[in-house]
Amino acid sequence: MFRKRQPKASSFEERLEALRASGFETLPEAGGRVQVRRAGCAAIIDSGPRIERAGWLVGGEIAELVDGGYQKFWRAGGRNVPALAGQLEALHEFEEDLREGLGLESFYNTSLGTTNDLHLYDRLTGR
Repeated sequence: MFRKRQPKASSFEERLEALRASGFETLPEAGGRVQVRRAGCAAIIDSGPRIERAGWLVGGEIAELVDGGYQKFWRAGGRNVPALAGQLEALHEFEEDLREGLGLESFYNTSLGTTNDLHLYDRLTGR
C-alpha cells in the first residue's frame, strides 16, 4: 500500500540546534523565550515556534523598523536611527533564514523584501 509519510515534528530544542548549526547565536530569555542573533540582527522567538519580534540591534536592544514615508528608521529607546540599505538586506536574509531554521512558512509578501508593522507618515490634519 501507498502511505503518505507523516512529517516528523521537531522539538523546540532540535530547532534551536539547527539554528546554531546555521550560525545563529541563541540566548535564553524570561518565560521560555529565546533571543536569536546573527550579523547585527536579532529576534525573540517562543516555543510555538513563533517569531515575536525581529529587528536590528541598537545599543544591545532590538530596534523595531518604522516606515516614515520617505525613509525607514530603527526605533529603540525612544530615539530613531536611519535604517541603511545594507541593514535592511541583512534583516531580510536573517528573517528568511530564521523562518527556514524554525520550519516556518515564508509568505509571498515577506519574501519580496523587508516589511514593517509601524508606519509614521507626516499628514496634515484639520483640513
